[in-house]
Amino acid sequence: MELGLQNKVALLAASSRGLGKAAALELAREGCHVAITARGREALAAAAQEIGRATGTQVLAIPADVSDDRQIDEMVATVLDSFGHVDILVTNAGGPRPGTFTDMEDGDWLAAVDLNLMSAIRLIRRVLPQMRQRRWGRIINITSVSVKQPLDNLILSNTARAGVIGMAKTLARQVAAEGITVNNVCPGYTLTDRVLDIANTRAEANDTSVDAVLEEMASSVPAGRLGEPKELAALIAFLASERASYITGTTIQCDGGYVQSLL
Repeated sequence: MELGLQNKVALLAASSRGLGKAAALELAREGCHVAITARGREALAAAAQEIGRATGTQVLAIPADVSDDRQIDEMVATVLDSFGHVDILVTNAGGPRPGTFTDMEDGDWLAAVDLNLMSAIRLIRRVLPQMRQRRWGRIINITSVSVKQPLDNLILSNTARAGVIGMAKTLARQVAAEGITVNNVCPGYTLTDRVLDIANTRAEANDTSVDAVLEEMASSVPAGRLGEPKELAALIAFLASERASYITGTTIQCDGGYVQSLL
């Protein structure tokens, strides 16, 4: 299927590894110019080299912390200086720490909102004006299945990520007539460092092995396995494409059938 992404410019947050990196690789394979960002300079440089070697695309790598407003400003300015515009924005951030309600103080809640909600808002705020000028854009927020089916012991993530959905649904209606789509993708249990961290926490709490926890996760998925980052990346590439021009305001899970809700 021709996705019509040749020479589009894609900016992906938290993309030195895991889901963000997989999405950057997929978009580069489809012919996009790609800018990636993350906090760790070494991992970011390695990801840029890997994507470049695999696709022949020159990847712009910009170290930045998406929970820092000033760093977002500087990062987006660098992308615009390099490419002139951004066609596709993929917002993403690592998850806040696990725990229950009574484990959390005000600082934990505020940090989670800053990381998982405000980072998306700030990135969109910086990129949206030039999308509106060009009357074309794709905004895709990587969230979690927790926005449809809350996950045990992840109360911060369950709360902050749900805010992204409300923001995106409202924004989608405001910019739909300007050729800009806004959608959310919800990975389920996928083989990423974040899932391994969750598995480690559960293993320690329950005095069991990480492998046993991963097996338990897989058994809860109707597909019988954990997902691979490239599977979510394929969904992101489609939503970024010309073929998806009439899809906006949606929240789509990629979870092997894990979510049990009707919508």
